[in-house]
Amino acid sequence: MNKYKNYLLGILLAIGFVSCSNNQESASKLLINEVLTDNVTNFQDDYGIHSAWIEIFNKSYGSVDLAGCLLKVSNTPGDTTVYIIPKGDVLTSIKPRQHALFWADAKPSRGTFHTNFKLDTERPNWIGLYDSGNKLLDQITVPILDADKSYARIKDADKEWEVKGGSIAKYVTPSTNNQTIDKNEKVEKFAQHDSTGIGMSISAMSVVFVGLLLLYIIFRTLGKTVYRNKKTDKQPVTNMKQEETAKKTVECTDEVYAAIAMALHEELGGVHDIESNVLTIRHIQSPWNARYTALRVAPEKKY
Repeated sequence: MNKYKNYLLGILLAIGFVSCSNNQESASKLLINEVLTDNVTNFQDDYGIHSAWIEIFNKSYGSVDLAGCLLKVSNTPGDTTVYIIPKGDVLTSIKPRQHALFWADAKPSRGTFHTNFKLDTERPNWIGLYDSGNKLLDQITVPILDADKSYARIKDADKEWEVKGGSIAKYVTPSTNNQTIDKNEKVEKFAQHDSTGIGMSISAMSVVFVGLLLLYIIFRTLGKTVYRNKKTDKQPVTNMKQEETAKKTVECTDEVYAAIAMALHEELGGVHDIESNVLTIRHIQSPWNARYTALRVAPEKKY
């Protein structure tokens, strides 16, 4: 009994450890991705107002819920404002590789994604993201930015940050990818080396030909193997039948041979009755014959 208890305890501890590690892993997949502190002509909220915003990115390939997480902001030493993301809103669940945008307008009554604090445009802002257990997930200190410029990761979930909004190549990207990939380098390189497409055609035909050749070899090998197995399976059966026939032949006694000889002798003309092959039918008077005869007499007409 003690052994089983120890086994059960070990299994429960392992399950708890795995679940805890999964929770930590899922929580660590939430990152602060981009921040804009001074919004003059940039993106508008659902009320049509230009407000500062904070973008959170889910870098995992599974949905993660922000409900219960904490956003903490501080622009003065010792003064930290905490915003608890409300529960019960289905929009707090961020889909894989997607973003969530929070408006720092100090008006939480406007909805789940409106915080109870504002970002200072004249001082650096420290922003921290915590899970529901007050564990730090990500943090960043945003420097003083010009109007309509953001402080963002170069790519989504990248370690390096940069200021965006100063040029066309580095534009502000709220609720979307920080870097949009509008070309495929591999395709462009291939087009440079094979502008007419002959190499692609040859490679595609080669792949098809090699695939067909492999299928032919596989099916041919399997066919030969199956045929050999069937042939080897039939040989023992034939040998067994021959052995059984031989045993039956050997087991015949003298009486059997004598009976067979007598039957052949009678069949070939030994002791056999000879019949005349003449059929005789005698006429017998009976009531049936009388009726038969009467029926053959033509009936008389009566007028």
